[in-house]
Amino acid sequence: MIVVEPTSPRAAGTQDLLEMSHALMLSLFSHESCHFLDLDALEADNIHLFAARKGQETLGTGALAIKDGYGEVKSMFTLEAARGKGVAAALLRQIEDTAREHGLPALKLETGDKLHAAHRLYERHGFAFCGPFADYKDVPESLFMEKSLDDAQ
Repeated sequence: MIVVEPTSPRAAGTQDLLEMSHALMLSLFSHESCHFLDLDALEADNIHLFAARKGQETLGTGALAIKDGYGEVKSMFTLEAARGKGVAAALLRQIEDTAREHGLPALKLETGDKLHAAHRLYERHGFAFCGPFADYKDVPESLFMEKSLDDAQ
């Protein structure tokens, strides 16, 4: 059974996955197109970081950044061996539930153009492609998605 719970970016297992995610993003995309939050940024008051675990093994991470008028999905990463087993879906459900608890009307995210499995995951969970938001630039390596939360509060 997958358990999703709040975590610290420096918790055992969580930090390892975050560092793997950062290394992967830097290997796939230009430094300017990597918008991940470092460990210090993930400790900010407006960030809710979650870990998905099975037993003691940390399988994935995901975060909600509370912004003015929406929530942003950040730090989504699943251990390669756990992909396709519901880990990311469980994290997204927790992120969405937390966004609703905070009364946010929408979720938004930025993702890399090469992350096709992530695009499919987000679409399955009701996200649609949109234009850049906040301070993001419209560059070929970045894709943007959003999901309204107004319909099912």
